[in-house]
Amino acid sequence: MERPKISELRDQLHSLRKQELEIEAQILALEAEEQSTAQKASDRLTNEEIRRYSRQLLIPEVGTEGQLKLRNSSVLVVGTGGLGSPCALYLAAMGIGRLGLVDHDVVDQSNLHRQVLHTEASCGFSKVLSAVTSISRLSSLCETKVYDVLLDSTNARDIIGGYDIVVDATDNAATRYLINDACVLSGIPLVSGSAVRLDGQLTVYNHNGGPCYRCLFPTPPAPDAMANCSETGVLGVVPGVIGCLQAMEVVKLATGRKVNEDPSMLLFSYRSQPHFRSVKLRGRKPTCAVCGDEPTVTKLIDYVAFCGAGPNDDAPQWKLLEDPTHRISCERYREVQDLSDAGVGGKHLLLDVRDEVQFTICQLPHSVNIPIDQFDTRRKELEEAVQSLDGAPVYAVCRRGNLSQMAVRYIRDQLGYEQCFDIAGGLVAWQREVDAEFPAY
Repeated sequence: MERPKISELRDQLHSLRKQELEIEAQILALEAEEQSTAQKASDRLTNEEIRRYSRQLLIPEVGTEGQLKLRNSSVLVVGTGGLGSPCALYLAAMGIGRLGLVDHDVVDQSNLHRQVLHTEASCGFSKVLSAVTSISRLSSLCETKVYDVLLDSTNARDIIGGYDIVVDATDNAATRYLINDACVLSGIPLVSGSAVRLDGQLTVYNHNGGPCYRCLFPTPPAPDAMANCSETGVLGVVPGVIGCLQAMEVVKLATGRKVNEDPSMLLFSYRSQPHFRSVKLRGRKPTCAVCGDEPTVTKLIDYVAFCGAGPNDDAPQWKLLEDPTHRISCERYREVQDLSDAGVGGKHLLLDVRDEVQFTICQLPHSVNIPIDQFDTRRKELEEAVQSLDGAPVYAVCRRGNLSQMAVRYIRDQLGYEQCFDIAGGLVAWQREVDAEFPAY
């Protein structure tokens, strides 16, 4: 009898785990819905609620009245990643009555250092399925609804409109503008957070005469100026700090304790020691395109076109090189590499333009590292490297094929060297298309 392959057994286990998660999520969601319906029929806290929330009930700022307001509140958390994980967990734990979760992504191993809703067993599964399972295990008193969809202009208002408060726990400009505009048009306060590297920020928009996101940022940043944790990294605990603070702001909104607060932006940094700074914000901007006195945005628009970038980290972000002959595929560069290794041609320079930290994680053989942000200060070194090629090509590579396009444009325009080409898709595409064993990060 032929023994099953390890890969086949893993596939079977993966399938069984998925079924287990799906069934458990359905059972727990139904139980929570029944429990929630029974609770809301009463204007008093049950004995179970008193026991569970006793430490909160002792706080004068909450008490029984505040706890009942939490129970009767509904909150939508958009994104169940680094920010959404702690935020959703604490909202469910503290007694929010109805919680909605929006995410179209699946759990990846690179998520686990910060996205505490998910476990190793959840890798490869829907994030919202993993999230609702974790939340339901924590509390049967929270009715949870999931939306395993990509939030866009066609569905945002329908989804957001059913909630009292919205939490933006996303990490890209297109979705931030979409959520903001949908909240303004629906008259719903928005709790927005962000976290990159060792820094984070938190703001409540569209509340009590305060500004909306567009009031502060009327135009989106250029695609090459936008940063998220998949590109620049983030220390796991930083989104945890901001996500917890987002949950705190939701509690203040739900219990009515934020009414008299002036609008502000909270900045957090852990560069040397934890540091918080609050920046006072002006009120709603009369000329704002969406919440102003004469708004020009009266319905949701195409936010990918507006921002010049999509909401998915894996989607192409930039298109700087219009001429396709200035780019080559990873497969084509592998042929160049093979010829060079065989000593029968293929002389070239492989220029890795990532920063030194990323270069130490992994690199292609024989690559030379000059980070894109050091091109000006190391211009002489770059010129010498190019001149030594005697007309042979330069191939620029980075992680996703974005910075390498900038490098090609710089070398062609600033140094006048025409034989310079971008490796499309970068090292992510190399791992996917050429070498599955190449490290992915």
